[in-house]
Amino acid sequence: MESLQEKSVAFEEACRRAGLKVTRQRLEIYCELLSSTDHPTAEALHRRLRLKLPNISLDTVYRTLASFANHGLINRVETAESLARFEATFTRHHHLICRCCGEITDFTWPLLDDISLPHDLGNWGEIDSKNLVIYGICNNCLSKTPGEKYFK
Repeated sequence: MESLQEKSVAFEEACRRAGLKVTRQRLEIYCELLSSTDHPTAEALHRRLRLKLPNISLDTVYRTLASFANHGLINRVETAESLARFEATFTRHHHLICRCCGEITDFTWPLLDDISLPHDLGNWGEIDSKNLVIYGICNNCLSKTPGEKYFK
């Protein structure tokens, strides 16, 4: 498994190949995303980054994440609420999303990944990836009493 340092170096090389200038802000945004396990929103990343970069604007975080996603450097995870969450993981995986607290959990399902798509989809165009998102209520939210439950 690659270390954070090795992933940072690989990221810098990927930025250069994509024609993106490697700046401290971009590196900090990527490293913060890489070290997070909660699929943060741009706002959540901004709050964390302000501890290291007090002058970074929310707009800079949004624009940088959009640029990274457009260049394939990170993944954008869409939720039912149309709230973009981000991750720097590129291993094949899918997502479980809690309807109560919004927690996103990664899971792998090799059998699904190997299933051929229906033949009719061949007329649609070129499909380059499959992603399954499952919604439900996580065990933490299920264990709360009715008065404690938090629904988004």
